[in-house]
Amino acid sequence: MSDTPTVILLDDDPAMRRSVTLTLELAGYRVQAFASGEEMLARLDVAQPGCLVLDLRMPGMNGWEVQEALNARGCMLPVVFISAFGDIPGTVRALKAGAVDFLEKPFSAEALIARIEEALAVDRSRHEERTWRERMCRRRDDLTPREVDVMHFVTEGLSNKEIAAQLRISPRTVEKYRARVMEKMRADSVAELCQIASRLGDPDAGPHSR
Repeated sequence: MSDTPTVILLDDDPAMRRSVTLTLELAGYRVQAFASGEEMLARLDVAQPGCLVLDLRMPGMNGWEVQEALNARGCMLPVVFISAFGDIPGTVRALKAGAVDFLEKPFSAEALIARIEEALAVDRSRHEERTWRERMCRRRDDLTPREVDVMHFVTEGLSNKEIAAQLRISPRTVEKYRARVMEKMRADSVAELCQIASRLGDPDAGPHSR
């Protein structure tokens, strides 16, 4: 899988497909074009970085149906819908389905590129968040059950003495666990540890090792 973002275009109109592909390639984008939703679903690598430009109304699977099928596969690529039959209900449905934007044909190259840049920015942000979460989850998984307990109570704002009472251990022992949590999570401060816990969520809330 290439790390270069790809604009994945779906349009059943050959002339439109060629025109958009040429425009985007001249603008420096890597483009992968498909004539039908069925073809896209059979060949698309859903893990690649990039964005989707989907024609809304087509023979066979329409853009919404393709998006639903991709979502079912766990595809997180941002979507820009395009259509010659734009209307308010269609636009609302597209945006509710998670589209970044909706463009009515005919559109200018500048308008399409602006939407694509927005979609690629969304994809980069999602990728960075996934990478961060995976890294932090690995660090949290390296904690012992007792360290998880201590991390939970620290990020709830309890003092060492209060944590000691909760876990029936000494404040000095709590301090040792706390230091190991900070080291393993690579947090420079309690505030940073709290931010990490807040972003990750706390699926193991509450002490589970007594």
